[in-house]
Amino acid sequence: MEQIQAEIVALHSQIQALQQERAALTINNVKSGEHHSPRAIVEAYRRHARENPQLSAELQGIDNAIAALEFQLNYKQAELARWKIESRRISQEQELEEAKRIAQLHAERINQLAADLAAEIRLLKACADHLSPIYWQVYYKPFITGFKTISVPYVRSDGEVWTIVNRIV
Repeated sequence: MEQIQAEIVALHSQIQALQQERAALTINNVKSGEHHSPRAIVEAYRRHARENPQLSAELQGIDNAIAALEFQLNYKQAELARWKIESRRISQEQELEEAKRIAQLHAERINQLAADLAAEIRLLKACADHLSPIYWQVYYKPFITGFKTISVPYVRSDGEVWTIVNRIV
């Protein structure tokens, strides 16, 4: 992309140099007074072109070169615009892939923590099941309640869409 920008700058400077050269060649070559009609001015330029065919050919060559360079400049500018769009798309894709990778790490960590938490809850329930009868006898109330509604988060994916669900332990 930097190379294309450099080429565009070079084309601009070359076109500007040719325009200055053309302007220098045409200044004061045709004398037209303030009192001449538009038709007289046209005739003066035509007469000057006939009298100075080499200068006219050189001016025509400069005009053709400017036109060719402007065509090339337009092409390079269009190419640069395509590159910018493409690089933005590639940049977004790279950013997306990096974010998905980080999200995958977090999802794996959440799932691991959920599995560990579920195991701890099951161990706690086993302790509660063992202690509850004794606890009732001593304190006349349950040791722990609420095991039927305990859930842990779990992240799953169908390949494109990720879903966080609650799994009841």
